[in-house]
Amino acid sequence: MKKKFYAIAIAVVALLATSCVTIGPGEVGVKVNRGVMDDKVYSPGRYRVGANVNYIRVPIRTVNKEVQLNLPSKEGLNVNAEISILYHIQKDDVPTIIEEIGRNYEDVMILSVFRSASADICAQFYAKDMHSGKRSEIEASILHHMDSLLLDRGFVIESVLMKSISLPNGLYDAIEDKLEAEQEAQRMEFVLQREKLEAERKKIEAQGTADAQRILAEGLSESAIRWRSLEVMQNLSSSPNAKVIITDGKSPMIIGTDEQ
Repeated sequence: MKKKFYAIAIAVVALLATSCVTIGPGEVGVKVNRGVMDDKVYSPGRYRVGANVNYIRVPIRTVNKEVQLNLPSKEGLNVNAEISILYHIQKDDVPTIIEEIGRNYEDVMILSVFRSASADICAQFYAKDMHSGKRSEIEASILHHMDSLLLDRGFVIESVLMKSISLPNGLYDAIEDKLEAEQEAQRMEFVLQREKLEAERKKIEAQGTADAQRILAEGLSESAIRWRSLEVMQNLSSSPNAKVIITDGKSPMIIGTDEQ
């Protein structure tokens, strides 16, 4: 008798468990009663279901969707890329999304808009740009394009990340050669600029020396030299020491002195 009772209890518990649905954290639910969807958004919890009542669970947490694409470039090349889309659904828009788009909203809206936006944006850039510093610019442009089409529909695009880029064969070597050539050109430009500055420095230095010599030559006129010679002779004549001075009347020459 006890075994029969336990079997019935287990069956009842199982029936009650199967007649409930659990909406977990990071999800919301939309109630469907006899094929008619309720506009109310149900928060995480446990809800009873029946033959005519069911709940559609929709995640509103951030979703990371990774996509493999073959993208066109400005020069007509095909670039293989792995790109991640981070997005979430606005809670209040969940009933409208399910009613107007359906449960496969990711394929219908997110991925279709993403493929179109990625092709349009990448076609404006060269293949090497997707592998260089312009990658962030491309990501931002794709995000902006998607946001302009999806935000009003209840989808928030948080980020677009180009995780890996596979360039066509031979393009890597061409990019490396170009980068090396640009670095060498920059180095030569630096050397030339340095030499130019050094030449200008020497020119200024030579001009300064020439100007100084010119000023000195202009200042040492014949009258100035004779006047300076007279000053020297006057100083010598007033000295108490004995000395012999030979002069031509223009400049003195001291032969010897006899200090006292």
